[in-house]
Amino acid sequence: MKISVIIPTLDEAERIADLIARTRDVGDCEIIVVDGGSSDDTLAHAKTADICITVPRGRAGQQNAGATAATGDVFLFLHADCSLERNAFKAIRQAFTDSRCVGGCFQQTIDAPGLRYRLLEWGNALRVRICKWAYGDQGIFVRREVFESLGGFPDLRLMEDLYFMKRLKRVGRVRLLDARLHVSPRRWQQAGIIRQTLRNWALITAAHCGISPNKLAKFYAKIR
Repeated sequence: MKISVIIPTLDEAERIADLIARTRDVGDCEIIVVDGGSSDDTLAHAKTADICITVPRGRAGQQNAGATAATGDVFLFLHADCSLERNAFKAIRQAFTDSRCVGGCFQQTIDAPGLRYRLLEWGNALRVRICKWAYGDQGIFVRREVFESLGGFPDLRLMEDLYFMKRLKRVGRVRLLDARLHVSPRRWQQAGIIRQTLRNWALITAAHCGISPNKLAKFYAKIR
């Protein structure tokens, strides 16, 4: 079962080379970097990836382009500020021994001390267990044929991960793995944990009330 790791990037020159090296250490895989028009040297630092491509900015389109270029049986979408532990690929392959499993995500470890971060980890895992809604920073993985049958990520500027997971859970079992994904705390540190969390909830509530995520994107800073 070949795994293609698809990494959307935008101005990630400082971390992309290390992320690629760390991902190689996890095991055999295909690594695809899809850049959204970085203004720094992201692509120069990503040269150790198997495939590097540039497409218009937008995480949904970038990830879909990576999937089109991929040759794996499984797609793992990995944000540039996340990294896998060494048992990640083994855990994915084990999950897919259940033919009913179509995809899933990882447990999070936010790389910062403090109770508030542990509560975030717990709450994010609970969301997946109850609603089967994984976000991109939880490392979404999916069988290739299922991804293609669903048409990939919807063409949205925001919440493409949520809307994709809503469709994914309708076609099979979604697994929250015990294996962990490490996440940079930069987003919460920049915006503040409470402010970022409340903003996320408000945007999701607005989307469920019928407001287009493309309109809501203007309220979310630094859309990637």
